[in-house]
Amino acid sequence: MHISSLPSPNGIGTLGREAREFIDFLADAGERCWQILPVCPTGYGDSPYQSFSSFAGNPYFIDFRELESAGHLNKKEYQGLDWGCDPLKVDYGALSRNRIDVLCIAVKRMLRQDNDEFAEYCTRNAYWLDEYALFMSLKRTHRGLAWMEWEEPYRDRGSAAVREYEAEHASEIRIWKGVQFLFDRQWHALKDYATGKGISIIGDVPFYVALDSVDVWAHPELFQLGDDLMPEEVSGCPPDGFSDKGQLWGNPLFDWDRMRADGYSWWAQRIAFLTDIYHILRIDHFRGFESYYAIPYGADDARCGVWRKGPGIEFFRTMEARIGKKQIIAEDLGFLTPAVHELLEETGYPGMKVIEMAFDHRDPAGMEYLPHRFPENCVAYLGNHDNDTILGWLESAPEDDVTEAIEYLGLDQAEEKNWKAMEVLWESKAGLTIVQAQDLLGLGSEARMNTPSVPSGNWTWRAPAGAFDRTLAERLRTEMTRTGRCN
Repeated sequence: MHISSLPSPNGIGTLGREAREFIDFLADAGERCWQILPVCPTGYGDSPYQSFSSFAGNPYFIDFRELESAGHLNKKEYQGLDWGCDPLKVDYGALSRNRIDVLCIAVKRMLRQDNDEFAEYCTRNAYWLDEYALFMSLKRTHRGLAWMEWEEPYRDRGSAAVREYEAEHASEIRIWKGVQFLFDRQWHALKDYATGKGISIIGDVPFYVALDSVDVWAHPELFQLGDDLMPEEVSGCPPDGFSDKGQLWGNPLFDWDRMRADGYSWWAQRIAFLTDIYHILRIDHFRGFESYYAIPYGADDARCGVWRKGPGIEFFRTMEARIGKKQIIAEDLGFLTPAVHELLEETGYPGMKVIEMAFDHRDPAGMEYLPHRFPENCVAYLGNHDNDTILGWLESAPEDDVTEAIEYLGLDQAEEKNWKAMEVLWESKAGLTIVQAQDLLGLGSEARMNTPSVPSGNWTWRAPAGAFDRTLAERLRTEMTRTGRCN
């Protein structure tokens, strides 16, 4: 369950009271981990996988009540504003209209009170923060346009026009740094609280970055771009049983030769930063390190793409040499080859198994996701954020798939099919099992978090207030004890 799905007030889940209460629930229920999505700012389609920055935190997650307690806000400055009308859905439009303006008020007040701590934060994070704050200031000046649509002098990070803008807008740039400081302070307080309760937070590192991001704008040399700073090829995946045209994601591709030349410094900074943010890091699209699918920029679909080799095991050996051994989960779903399996084995990372995928006849690797075949060194799910809830899947999947799942999982006589399916997961040999909050609450397709290739309407689900109560915690702890998974 993502931070955004917490039942906090003011339109979206935050890092405040409700997050701590959910951690309390997990501890009471005998759980050890809370997996979330990337906490970076959301970009195109409100997706946390299309962010303006690989390092920044999402300003929407900053809790207003904690800012009020710290003396940075007055209640009247945020109450009564439009944060959306449905408590079970995030209204990103309402957030974008109001939330940054409120945070600017808080930052200006905070800067009069916490200058020493703020200055230390800015110095420690200057390697990414300076560029991010400048980028966001420029983006706001350009009314939110993608940097590729800015006037030509501002598309070049090193231009005289950008240096002049940076000097003239120093105060506004400082405010963007202040927003990140507030996020960082609240985030680490929450992480420390989780640590004290014995809960590890699992977070994501997206494999690709968005074209409209400070990462690409400030470091075009790290990507496969032409002289016009536009991509030569972009990301996606080839046609398969799910799509006869493949998937055209559109992210710029890394220049792996250039990255290898300096010891993958950008990646080392990124992974070191994120392993400080999270207790455990899940690497999205792990197979891209073995080989990646490249599609000509401007193509209508993914059918004309080709596979190109990634950096392979050398990358992971370099990371370990530079930043030490970290707790990593590899998202090894999708089109896998023997070379990808070999790379996973060489790293020693646990891969992922998703039970819903075991019964999808379009997936040739489905048999590997049957619970009786799980190895101990894996992280197993009923479904993840890209899948339907288990009850929604049973209603919407092809009849043959559902019939096979019901028979295998023993759901035909079960009154609560979601609980029976979770029991099968917990009884498997998988070293770690994760269930979606929606499955724990017995919700259907209306609570699905994301439908891949559908460009809008995703990432909005929110949990009802009071859903994670003592009764549910006691029931979950009983199951954890019965299956030997209790902490």
